[in-house]
Amino acid sequence: MKKLFLIIGAPGSGKTTDAELIEKRNPDLIKHYSTGDLLRAEVASGSELGKKIKQYIDNGKLVPLEIVINTIKNAIEKADKPVVIIDGFPRSVEQMKALDEMLKENKNIELVEVIEVDVSEKVARERVLGRARGADDNVEVFNNRMKIYLKPLPEIEKFYSTQNKLVKINGERSIEEIVDDMEKEIKSKI
Repeated sequence: MKKLFLIIGAPGSGKTTDAELIEKRNPDLIKHYSTGDLLRAEVASGSELGKKIKQYIDNGKLVPLEIVINTIKNAIEKADKPVVIIDGFPRSVEQMKALDEMLKENKNIELVEVIEVDVSEKVARERVLGRARGADDNVEVFNNRMKIYLKPLPEIEKFYSTQNKLVKINGERSIEEIVDDMEKEIKSKI
């Protein structure tokens, strides 16, 4: 039985960095994936699923939800660790519902918890614009990404809160404090 933890948070909340550090600290126990990395890895594998994904990406189209869910399911099942962390998912109510359906059909994967890295919009904006790694790190793009993140958030929070699976962690502290808290939270549940 694979234990699944999801980490959600605004752009700039640090969720990917947090998850990477937790994986590094627990190499025998935890495997971390980001959704984008999973899709790229599936393309690189040359699988039939990867070829389909590549067609969507090459044509600048969103990868259909069913394919994203199958990619996530395959990655969890293939993970060589008992605990899997996926960051940045679900990003929409549709993704949340599709993931929930997939989990109901797969008794070998248990969603243990959804950890929300909670940061204010102001802090998120400062972090994203402060790092300015690429063309997508500008105010307009940030505002759009933030809007896309915030719109479904209340429904996602309610869905997982009702199941007693949502935990919020203050993301406005040092990376060490956040990662320590998150790691303790995960280890207390496995």
